[in-house]
Amino acid sequence: MGASGAGKSTIAKLIPRFWDVSEGEIQIGGVNIQEISIEQLMDTVSFVFQDVFLFNDIIRNNIQFGNPNASEAEAIAAAQAARCHKFILALPHGYDTIVGEGGSTLSGGEKQRISIARAILKDAPIVLLDEATASIDPENERLIQQALNALTVEKPLIVIAHRLSTVQSADQILVLDQGQIVQQGTHDSLINQDGMYRRFWHSRQQAKTWKLGSNRVMFS
Repeated sequence: MGASGAGKSTIAKLIPRFWDVSEGEIQIGGVNIQEISIEQLMDTVSFVFQDVFLFNDIIRNNIQFGNPNASEAEAIAAAQAARCHKFILALPHGYDTIVGEGGSTLSGGEKQRISIARAILKDAPIVLLDEATASIDPENERLIQQALNALTVEKPLIVIAHRLSTVQSADQILVLDQGQIVQQGTHDSLINQDGMYRRFWHSRQQAKTWKLGSNRVMFS
């Protein structure tokens, strides 16, 4: 976690070799990723980004892009796990509905859940989430969180987030500032240290308290 521009997404994009490191190395399973073929590396990592890319094609094909060899039943099962099966069936042509360029006919939350269904169908060993719920409304965030839980069962999960609640239960939290890792640890250890994480956390709690106070005034 870290402020905008701290380098979170940059670090994440080094893992699939969107570009290569100039010093040091990144390893998966003890193997330098530069020694792994691009095809194998892409099969190893699934991505769910804040900005979802969908093809101007039917929904079924957008989901099966995660695994072109998957059956229709497997694609539907992935959609059900991603909590998007219900809204897909409500569309004019169900799974055969064309989503439009970039998914223009769908809401942000709907596109996000289709992206998660694609990742579930891909079933890669490592899952990378880059601000996957940053601009989603509370109801869609709840549904997407359920979908993410289905996606990440027994898988290493790398999460990039502004919202501390998203990373609070992580086994290891890295706090970035201006491209540098300035803190590292669990939520409990970091909250007891004087540093950026605790300042972020207290700011969040104060914001929640202010919001609750405002709501009491509004609804009293």
